[in-house]
Amino acid sequence: MRRALLLTLLSCPLALQAASVPGNAAWRSGWGLVEQAHATAPANRLDAGIATVKLEGGGSRWQARVDNHLFGPVQIALRQPAGATALPGLPLQAVLAGSASVVVTRLQLSSDIPRLDLLLDAVPGDPTATAQDVAYQLPFDARRFQVTQAPQGRFSHTDAENRDAIDFALAEGTSVLAARAGRVMQVQGNFDGSGQDPVRDRARANFIRILHDDGSMAVYAHLQANGVLVRSGQRVDAGQRIGLSGNTGFSTAPHLHFVVQTNSGMQLRSVPVRIVTPQGELHFAREADPGGPAALP
Repeated sequence: MRRALLLTLLSCPLALQAASVPGNAAWRSGWGLVEQAHATAPANRLDAGIATVKLEGGGSRWQARVDNHLFGPVQIALRQPAGATALPGLPLQAVLAGSASVVVTRLQLSSDIPRLDLLLDAVPGDPTATAQDVAYQLPFDARRFQVTQAPQGRFSHTDAENRDAIDFALAEGTSVLAARAGRVMQVQGNFDGSGQDPVRDRARANFIRILHDDGSMAVYAHLQANGVLVRSGQRVDAGQRIGLSGNTGFSTAPHLHFVVQTNSGMQLRSVPVRIVTPQGELHFAREADPGGPAALP
């Protein structure tokens, strides 16, 4: 689950061009892991929603600097495309702390290398983190509710990062509450509208990503336009109001998509969670159903 960004350095004339790498069929552009190119960015830099790679230097001596745009750790991989002239120091992987700006490698180009191609992959989270078995609160305030898609639901809970997700049917504008304390790692809140075209609509879901103390990350998605009520870097408590539910992105009806994820080495993976309410712990039918009810004991 990652996006590859390509930087090309041409030795004569000296220029740097940015382009998306085609293909990568396993890529899912939801939850902010989508390239967001900026037309005003310098020619030697490519911006993404998660990280930026920038080449600094001149002549035969260059260094690659990666900026982490998130308020939490991001794992990056810097490499060359297949068939490129191999350079010392590549490929490499590194974990960048929240908001860090790090020179990850220095490159020496010989005169017989006419161009330098670099690919940057970036995934939120620290791959050494292990999700703890803790009790989560219900991410909204209600005694009765409907689950429209349970874990392993066939509509959109079939991939690694969403397999254990839960979709709760909520009217638009319902208060969304933090199910566990943590720090706001990433927000996206300016999109409006929804649809069923995966290519067009996945990247248009408003969401909040919250980093927990054990390194796991909760995603609260499909929020209302301008329905994000917290800011990146903010510490939130369990039960705190963080957003308003909506119907944005790849969605067929108003609902809250809730999932807890970890980075399993350049791949986001969902993890099962225990949600405990005052009436007891929720239990879900874990089967390949398009939906499924939640039951209290």
